[in-house]
Amino acid sequence: MERRKSRKIKLGNTYIGGDSDILVQSMLNVPSTDIDGSVQQAKELAAAGCQVIRFAIPNEDALALVEPIKEAVDVPLVADIHFDYRLALGAVERGIDKIRINPGNIGDESRVKAVADACKAKNIPIRIGVNSGSLEKNILAKYGSPTPEAMVESAMYHASLLEKFDFNDIVISIKSSNVETMIKAYELAAERCDYPLHLGVTEAGTERMGIIKSSIGIGSLLTRGIGDTIRVSLTDEPVKEVFAAFDILKAIGLKKDCPYLISCPTCGRTRIDLVGLAKQVEERLRDCKKPIKVAVMGCVVNGPGEAKEADIGIAGGDGNGLIFKKGEILRKVDEKDLLDELMKEIEKL
Repeated sequence: MERRKSRKIKLGNTYIGGDSDILVQSMLNVPSTDIDGSVQQAKELAAAGCQVIRFAIPNEDALALVEPIKEAVDVPLVADIHFDYRLALGAVERGIDKIRINPGNIGDESRVKAVADACKAKNIPIRIGVNSGSLEKNILAKYGSPTPEAMVESAMYHASLLEKFDFNDIVISIKSSNVETMIKAYELAAERCDYPLHLGVTEAGTERMGIIKSSIGIGSLLTRGIGDTIRVSLTDEPVKEVFAAFDILKAIGLKKDCPYLISCPTCGRTRIDLVGLAKQVEERLRDCKKPIKVAVMGCVVNGPGEAKEADIGIAGGDGNGLIFKKGEILRKVDEKDLLDELMKEIEKL
C-alpha cells in the first residue's frame, strides 16, 4: 500500500512521518503523584515494545515525573498538558521529547509563542490533540455538533496558531469515540495538510469492544496509507494497548519482524484441544522476531493442504498431530508433545 506523504519530524531517538515506521504509542494510567508506579509502568510498556510513552502533567508537581521516567526507559516521552502553558515550558526544561497541547486553550498569543519558541529551540515537536469533546464554542455553533468537518477545522485552527510563529514540527490527532466520525475526520485532515497524523478511537471502551472499534478505525485508515503513529485506547492495562496495536499492524502487513499466526476455528472433526493449543502457541511466539507464518490447524482436512503456505504448522488428530512444513508432512507427534515439537521446528527456521 502507498503511504500518504507526510513531513518527517524528529522525535527523541526516532522519527514520525515521512518514510519512517508507524509508531505504537500508549499512556501511563497510574496517578501522576505516584512516581515509582509511573516508572514501573513505563518500564513494562517499554518491555512490551511501546515506541512512544505519554503521561499526564496536570500540575507543577507532576513535572517531577519527567526525569525518573527518562532515566528508566529509552523511549520518547510525551507530556500531556491542558490549559497551563507554564507546564509545557517546565516539561521542555526537564527534557521531555514531545508536548501534547492545544495552542488555542493556553491563553493569548504571547503564551503560544513562548511554547513554540521553547520547543523550536530544542527540536521538540508538538502534538495538537482534538477530540469531539474539546471543540471551540464558535466551531460547535457553526456545525451544530462535533462533525468530522468541525474537528478538522479546529485542528487546522490550532496548527495556524503555531505556524504564525514559524513552528511546523506538528503532529495532529483528531479522535472521536464514534468510529465513522473518526475515520472521516482523518480522511479530511489527510487532504488538508501534510502533518503526520496520530490515529486513535478515543474512549473506545473495555478490552473487547475497544480493540474491535480501534481495529476498524485505525486499520481502515492504515490500509489506505493514512496514519503515522497509533494508539489503541483501552479501559485496561496499557500493555494490552501495545499488544493490540502491534496486532493491528501485523494483520494488515505493516509489521513483518514477527510471526504471523493462522489457526482454524475448529469443527466437529477436531479431536484435540486446539483452542488451548493455539493460545499457547500465540503466547510462546510473543517474543519471536522471525517473519514466518505459523499454522495451528484442527485436523488433516484443514491442515497441510489448506495451510500449505505456512512456513511451519501443526494439524491435530485423535490424541496426536502432524508437524508440517510448506504443506509437506514432517512427522506424527503425540498430542502432549505438539507444542514443544512445533517450537523446536520454529527455532530451526
